[in-house]
Amino acid sequence: MTNFPDIASIRKDFPILNEVINGKQLVYFDNAATTQKPSIVLDALSGYYEHYNANIHRGIHHLAEKATAAFEDSRKRLQAFINAPSAEQVIFTYGTTDSINLVAQTYGRKFLKEGDEIIISTMEHHSNIVPWQMLCEENGCILRVIPINEEGELLMDEYEKMLSEKTKFVSIVHVSNSLGTINPVAEIIEKAHRVGAKVLLDGAQASSHLKVDVQALDVDFYAFSLHKIYGPTGMGILYGKKELLEAMPPYRGGGEMIKEVTFEKTTYNELPYKFEAGTPNIADVIAAKYAIDYVDMLGKPNIAKHENDLLLYATDAVRDIPGLRIIGQAKEKVSVLSFVIDGMHHQDIAVILDNQGIAVRTGHHCTQPLMNRLGILGTTRASFAVYNTIEEIDGLIKGLHKAKKMLG
Repeated sequence: MTNFPDIASIRKDFPILNEVINGKQLVYFDNAATTQKPSIVLDALSGYYEHYNANIHRGIHHLAEKATAAFEDSRKRLQAFINAPSAEQVIFTYGTTDSINLVAQTYGRKFLKEGDEIIISTMEHHSNIVPWQMLCEENGCILRVIPINEEGELLMDEYEKMLSEKTKFVSIVHVSNSLGTINPVAEIIEKAHRVGAKVLLDGAQASSHLKVDVQALDVDFYAFSLHKIYGPTGMGILYGKKELLEAMPPYRGGGEMIKEVTFEKTTYNELPYKFEAGTPNIADVIAAKYAIDYVDMLGKPNIAKHENDLLLYATDAVRDIPGLRIIGQAKEKVSVLSFVIDGMHHQDIAVILDNQGIAVRTGHHCTQPLMNRLGILGTTRASFAVYNTIEEIDGLIKGLHKAKKMLG
């Protein structure tokens, strides 16, 4: 790890931050939706297409061999990033949603039966609700939901009451995208394993903020997306324990996931290729390595401290805005600041901020059941990343005062 550079130096690594929006320099506070990409990632994408664009694994010419080596090097890099026991346990998918669907439609279909219980939580993203609802409709499983308190924290006593011999699967978000809450996942996993249940963690938000060690957690499945870690879109990871991945049927059929095909019978390939049918997202997989390299160069603890400093500053600053209420005040949270302002619609707030070049996210954030629980339609969400600054937050506060004045 190198010394953490000054923020001005970091900002130079992200070309998009030079964009001018409505006559104002871009202020990007929509990092929970997707982070911006450093030049090292953009160069890796263009470098593949310009210098060694070829399909992988099946070619023996120079370009194919170079592309294959770069592709598999990314797998090893991501193995190290989450401390997976082996590279073959790192499955490339199209994102967190795809990874969760893979588990629901393979492990779920094969091993979960009528009457089995699946536990999720009130704060789940739709991508960790709908696949399990679909599975329950298909095979008669029962979906149970952990409630939360007013601060946006799981009621762990209620979770423990839910656990029984009927509990076969627990699928929980590691960090809430709407609230920023960091869930006590080690405890969740340990208690689920006591009753023999398997656990999947949705790491879409956690992977960019927290150290992830799948072996230390003893988690059965871990899913995340690279586009939230300064990497490309359309590229995700599913980690699974080897014995579970080997026992699961393939998710999609086609090239690469086979050993031998006849019209009478097909035998399937070994891990990880059994789950990677067809031509993969080669360029983005290759570029993902450079995103992880960038994060490691800065150091996750350094990034986390900077982001937390921004969150604390912003949390204190918005308290001066009359009628503003922060949504999600867990004791442990990442750099997500969601709020509502009395008498103002969140979309109107966002339009006024956008006119000043400030990008925030509004709405239910794909967590409609959570919004229903909180009794609101949605929030305005400002989420911070390594390239954001105190001065940008000052601009946000000024913009909110302007919105308050305009909308009354």
